[in-house]
Amino acid sequence: MSSAPGLRVRTGPAIGLAVALDAALIVTFAALGRGSHSEALSVAGIAGTAWPFLAGAALGWGAAIGLRRRPPVDVTGGVVVWVWTIAGGMALRALTGQGTAFSFIVVASLVTGALLLGWRAIARGLARR
Repeated sequence: MSSAPGLRVRTGPAIGLAVALDAALIVTFAALGRGSHSEALSVAGIAGTAWPFLAGAALGWGAAIGLRRRPPVDVTGGVVVWVWTIAGGMALRALTGQGTAFSFIVVASLVTGALLLGWRAIARGLARR
């Protein structure tokens, strides 16, 4: 259970898996983006691209839990994580002098949306079976 006063959120292996999956997909997004621009696919390079979005996703998880009182493992909660991933990621990129060109914002929004919402939609479909 969460230790925040007045907030009880179930935790367990499924929640840890969801967090890890979001993080892995954001790192995959960063690696694919770097590769498509012929940038170094080193751990440091990928981490440098991914960290603002990982921080935004962490804020999104916190916001979703705070707003909905449950982990964002469904599509609706995923939308909160996705919006924070992009907004937080782009804000941090801007603050640290990394690029935030309009075309990058569009591509990042589309790709992370497909990744972060896609797995949740697939999981929902499998759970309904």
